[in-house]
Order: sequence, then structure tokens, then C-alpha cells
Amino acid sequence: MTLIKSISGIRGTIGGKPGEGLNPLDIVKFTAAYATFIRGTSPESNKMVVGRDARISGEMVDAIVSGTLSGMGFDVVNIGLATTPTTEFAVATLKAAGGIILTASHNPAQWNALKLLNGKGEFLDAAQGQEILSIAEKEDFSFAPVEKLGKITKDDTFTEKHIRSVLALPLVDVDAIKAANFRVAIDCVNSVGGIAIPTLLKALGVEQVEKLYCEPDGRFPHNPEPLPEHLTEISELLKKGKADVGFVVDPDVDRLAIICEDGEMFGEEYTLVAVADYILQHTPRNTVSNLSSTRALRDITEKYGMKYAAAAVGEVNVVKQMKDTHAIIGGEGNGGVIYPESHYGRDALVGIALFLSHLATSGMKVKELRKTYPEYFISKQKIELSPEIDVDHILEVMKKAYSSWPVNDTDGVKIDFPDRWVHLRKSNTEPIIRIYAEAPTAEESTALGNEIINKIKSLV
Repeated sequence: MTLIKSISGIRGTIGGKPGEGLNPLDIVKFTAAYATFIRGTSPESNKMVVGRDARISGEMVDAIVSGTLSGMGFDVVNIGLATTPTTEFAVATLKAAGGIILTASHNPAQWNALKLLNGKGEFLDAAQGQEILSIAEKEDFSFAPVEKLGKITKDDTFTEKHIRSVLALPLVDVDAIKAANFRVAIDCVNSVGGIAIPTLLKALGVEQVEKLYCEPDGRFPHNPEPLPEHLTEISELLKKGKADVGFVVDPDVDRLAIICEDGEMFGEEYTLVAVADYILQHTPRNTVSNLSSTRALRDITEKYGMKYAAAAVGEVNVVKQMKDTHAIIGGEGNGGVIYPESHYGRDALVGIALFLSHLATSGMKVKELRKTYPEYFISKQKIELSPEIDVDHILEVMKKAYSSWPVNDTDGVKIDFPDRWVHLRKSNTEPIIRIYAEAPTAEESTALGNEIINKIKSLV
């Protein structure tokens, strides 16, 4: 059994003894701590939004979280089965005090988690998360007396409302999408994407949809993380000429992977690149991604005469950087598109609508569109060190060793070479340094990662 308490929420495997897995006692404690924190921010609203993905444990966790929030005196608007971006949208629309999303994202079915939002429908920052952890640890919360218990109401209209808001975005070209008469294949891994994505496509005028795993029963047919090795079935479907484009989402629909008409992967890193290209054609402004995302976004941004900025890894860090630099579009290289015109959160529904608009107005096929972007390859490696080794010291030495190149130490150490980069990040829980490298070819990116690993070994 596993229970991980972090600044971004609480997640774990279902079952086990208190403190060993995600079980009712720990869910109550953490939810109460979060409610106490939100109450301490003096919100104008007494509403809390709760939404969940389709995991098997979802109903159980939902009942406990909603009941606990009611027990803390908050009125709960339970939106039921809903994507993460839909829940974020609901918090902002209702001007709620906050919200909790019940999803373990791309983790396997035995996992679940509580993801915590502020009153803007955005994830809490590190300091706020740490405060909640402290409240939970001390059990420094009090439940409401009977006359101040909150009410629980259900509202299952927010998926439709969210989709309507996506269609209302000025750069979503519904007429062009309808005219293109796309054939679209989707894999929604038997979670809430199976509700939202077909509904979105129908609203966009896509009549021909090949559906894989759209039954929201939480029984994932394959590893739910949308990586190439997990997407063989939809890839084969496209190879047979069944569709013009394929879309795959993770269980909570904040990540989007695209598949070309020949079954080849568009590349998760390039979801944001393609959407940003379309946005910048019409509204050229600054962009942001995290330090471990492809350089192609910077290249595209500079092509339009705008500035690119890199943020520390993590959605909350990307959002902060986007606000600081007035970015028009941002996100992460895991298929996460953040478009503030909609809301400040990764949103695969927005990504699909904008990508199809781009594809329709370009007149290109997906593979042809992909070839218009700079070609980079990322390798992901790690080096395990013995516990007595000072990882921070190693990173500092590496920073000095490559000081003749531009170095960013916002989050670990990132070294920028003329046509490639390498990013070193330490694990917060183990003596491990993760090494991400990007170069024009897969062989070169792996070689760069190995060069760094050998350098670290020589230091050790």
C-alpha cells in the first residue's frame, strides 16, 4: 500500500491501514485540513466543487470528500463524473471558494487522489500545499455544529457548459472543422473522456468517430498514461485507414496525445507546439513551457517575433510564469495545453478544438503538419546515487563545469547548447538525478545524456 502526502495533494493506492494507503480516515483528515485552509483565506463564497474521474474507487472517495466538506460547513456542488479541466471551469464559473478533483491522473486503477484548487479553479502553490500538510499533521481543524452543516447538491451540467465555452473561443473554427469532414479516432481509456470527447466532437461537427474504450467504468484496458508504447491499438486502427487523426487522453483529460493518419505518433511534446503555432498565427504573444519540454516551442515563438520563457516543472509553476510574462499560450510537453482565453489549466478539450481548427484551416494532413515543425528528440535517463552523496553539491559542480553555456538553475540545472539541451533534476524522495536531454536526433540526445551521466560518475 502507498500513501503520498505532497504539496499538490494526497494520492495513494486504495485500502490498507491508516497512513499506509488512501483510506477513509486519511481522506477525511486531508479534506478537513484543506477546508480549514480555504476558510482561513476568508473566501466570499461558501461553495466547494467536487468532481471525479471514472475510477472504480471514485464513488467511495467522492462520498467521503463531499461529506467531510459538508461536515466542515461548506455547501458542496457535486458535478459527478467530470474532467479535471471541467472541474476547474466549474469552480471559476460558480465563483466557489475552491474545489477538489478526485483523480490519480495517469496512475493505474488501484490509485486515486485528491487534487486541490483555489477559488480561481487553479492548483495551489507550494507554500499553500505545505500549510495544508501542516494542518493535517496537527489535526488542527474543527467540524461544524449541526446548525452549520453544509448542503450537498448535484449538478451534472458542467461538461456541457464547458464544451459550450470551448466552442465560443474565437479561434475555434467550427465551420472549418465541419467543412473538413474529418474522420476521428479516439481512445478515452474508459474514463471521463468517454463522456466529454465524443460530445465535444459532435458539437464541433465531426460526424465520423471511431471510439475505443469510451465506457466510463474505470476499468482501464491498458496503462492509462498516453505514451506510444501504450497506444498500439489505436495506432493500428489508423494504419488501416480508419481515420484522419487520432486523439488519446488520460483518465482526467488534461493531457492530449495525437496520432497521425498513418498510425505514427505526432509526439506528445508537439501537441502544445502545434496548438501554439495556430494561436500565434492569429494572436502573436509570448509563450511558456516547463524546463523539460521541447525547444520547438521556443523556435516557433521566435518565428513570430515573440518571447518564450521556461518555468520550473509543474503546472502551477507554468501558470505563474504565464501570468508574469503575459503569455497567450503555455503548457507542458506531456500533452498539456494551457490557454488562458479559456482558463489557466491543462485542457485536452481545448487542445482538440484548437488542433482541429488548425488542421482544417491549414489544409494539410496531420503528418504533413508535423513535418513543418523543428525536429527534436528527448531522452529520459537517471542516475542512482548512494544515500550519503550530496546531490545538491553534485548539481552545483555540474553547473560550474558547464558555465560557459547558458545555465538555468530555477529547477535543478538546465544547460542550453546551440542546438540541444540537458536538464538535471533531483528526486525529492530518493538519491536520484533525473537527466532529460534533447537533440536533433534520438542518438544524439541519448549520447548527451550519457555524457552527463559519465561526468557525474567521475565526480562521485
